[in-house]
Amino acid sequence: MEIGITSFVETKPDIQTGEVMSHAQRLREVIEEIVLADQVGLDVFGIGEHHREDYAASSPAVVMSAAASLTKRIRLTSAVTVLSSADPVRVFQDFSTLDGISNGRAEIMAGRGSFVESFPLFGYNLNDYDELFEEHLELLLKLREAEKVTWKGRHRAAINNLGIYPRPVQNPLPIWVGSGGNQESAIRAGLLGLPLMLAIIGGNPIQFEPLVQLYKKAAAHAGHDESRLKVGSHSIGFIAENTEKAADMFFPSTQAGMNKLGKERGWAHYDRSNFDAARSFEGALYVGDPETVAQKIIHLRKNVGITRFMMYVPLSTMPHDQVMRAIELLGTEVAPRVREEITKWEAETENVSSFK
Repeated sequence: MEIGITSFVETKPDIQTGEVMSHAQRLREVIEEIVLADQVGLDVFGIGEHHREDYAASSPAVVMSAAASLTKRIRLTSAVTVLSSADPVRVFQDFSTLDGISNGRAEIMAGRGSFVESFPLFGYNLNDYDELFEEHLELLLKLREAEKVTWKGRHRAAINNLGIYPRPVQNPLPIWVGSGGNQESAIRAGLLGLPLMLAIIGGNPIQFEPLVQLYKKAAAHAGHDESRLKVGSHSIGFIAENTEKAADMFFPSTQAGMNKLGKERGWAHYDRSNFDAARSFEGALYVGDPETVAQKIIHLRKNVGITRFMMYVPLSTMPHDQVMRAIELLGTEVAPRVREEITKWEAETENVSSFK
């Protein structure tokens, strides 16, 4: 069971002062967060690609390369790379470079992304949204198979027996498929035998269990070893010394972030009752003291089959020291508790299966 952090490197206005942090400062802060996550024993840190004023990380591979030489064991991934509007060759080269700098700790999480600013920015047509992702994923997978590539598609110039460099340390370079819960995405990931990362940010997380089973059935149908499949959850959360403190600290920025997006997407107003319902045991917010958060993650593992949990923090701008403390608690208190319980549960399950 892997535990990690996801960040979109937000630069939204401060809730109290209205001040907006510079992109440069926030980028330096997230490097400190990655270093701390490594020091406290977390398994993975993911940076999401965005091309908006209120997010600082348009190039996750560059950010993580800066952190790679300052860390020792933590895996470094995009979360996600908006593959539909990116050149797969450049994506592969960037993450192969990161893999070399980190000595084999890079991953790519490929997805469509929940924002579309990158399409006009890089000259892509939104009408080709799905087709671009499928074609670019096909090429990306081909690039990791061999040093020299021959390929032809509809939306990118053909490649005729050309070498792609540098080559990664890992063979193959891990590529995950990120999904918001779309069945087609889960089936595609299963048929390709790729790890699946689910954005579980609303409703009851247990409702994702049928999707995980669909993913596994698709993988089995394609001849992939089900026991080797990985399924992750990208879920919003925050940790403090006690649950009410965590909730009171995290609500203002969460409300601001949700209502900013809500105005763009036509969502209903987000208030404290929505927040409190979502942080209940059956809800999708992982907010509370270490034991509360640990038990929710354990519940998710046992009932959905998640093998990697990524806590997305913060949802909007929060003081850096509060984010650092949440990361510290996740690494030093939550992760060991989750790993211990899951190891024990898996051993008991295996013993029962052997007995039967």
